[in-house]
Amino acid sequence: AMMEETKLTRFQRRYLMDCVKRGDTLPLQCYSTSCKEPAPAAPVFSPAVCQPSKLSAKPHLRPAKVCQAGDAYTREKFKPQARRDLEKEKRRLQNILATGKDVVECNVKQTLVQTKEEDIPEPDRFEELVNEVQERKEFLAEMEALGQGKKYQSIVLTEISQKMREMEIIDKKRSEEMREIMTKDFPGGKSFFP
Repeated sequence: AMMEETKLTRFQRRYLMDCVKRGDTLPLQCYSTSCKEPAPAAPVFSPAVCQPSKLSAKPHLRPAKVCQAGDAYTREKFKPQARRDLEKEKRRLQNILATGKDVVECNVKQTLVQTKEEDIPEPDRFEELVNEVQERKEFLAEMEALGQGKKYQSIVLTEISQKMREMEIIDKKRSEEMREIMTKDFPGGKSFFP
């Protein structure tokens, strides 16, 4: 399209296409006849420095020296690290050979199970209920500060009364348990409480 716009002759078009096919640079001036083709001018800079070599349509391989000069062939040094405790493995093997059993592993598993059971205290339901009542009171106070207290007041007060009822039941059970313990401690079955 550019050749048609510049109104080049057929010879000029053919000459430019030949230059493109060979991969040569395009001439700065294109003469109309073959007898006036310019002699190649001496390049100002050496061709190896300023111009890349002729590019071909096929991908070409790099020389081995270029590949080896880069970091492609360097490897990270292997640094071994112990994946397991070798002393522990030795003791375990000694126990297996001496007794025929893996004693160390059994003890470790039993101690782990015991510590897990001891570490987790049972949650006190009475304390949980106290915390839930406190949270609901705080929520209601926040809603009243925002002007939405009437909207939530009946719901929150109902929930608080349910929690209080559950707390009373727990308290009665505890007091009965305490009475039973106290009557067992005193001789004759008499209770300390009236």
